[in-house]
Amino acid sequence: QVQLVESGGGLVQAGGSLRLSCAASGSTTENINTIGWYRQAPGKQRELVAHISILNATKYADSVKGRFTISRDDAKNMVYLQMNSLKPEDTAVYYCNAFTVVDYWGQGTRVTVSS
Repeated sequence: QVQLVESGGGLVQAGGSLRLSCAASGSTTENINTIGWYRQAPGKQRELVAHISILNATKYADSVKGRFTISRDDAKNMVYLQMNSLKPEDTAVYYCNAFTVVDYWGQGTRVTVSS
């Protein structure tokens, strides 16, 4: 089992920055293959934002490339998403996701970007 707790969401003006954090805990955190972030905007499907593998390979959605950076601290069982140059279309609930042989999800943290 893996438990994920997100933090760092909030309200920010367009062009601003936020850093999301996700704390992973549980008996199988050492089996996490990839960990990352998805988001779901109102009326839209959940989509991948970024994830990072156990070998530190990263993948980003085209819409966030060059603006968002994902990183992980395995010693602390943490993953971060640094979001710069935020746009109103980044407004969504952001979910931490961890994959072992199944997917685990956090409860989400809301990010609102005002224009």
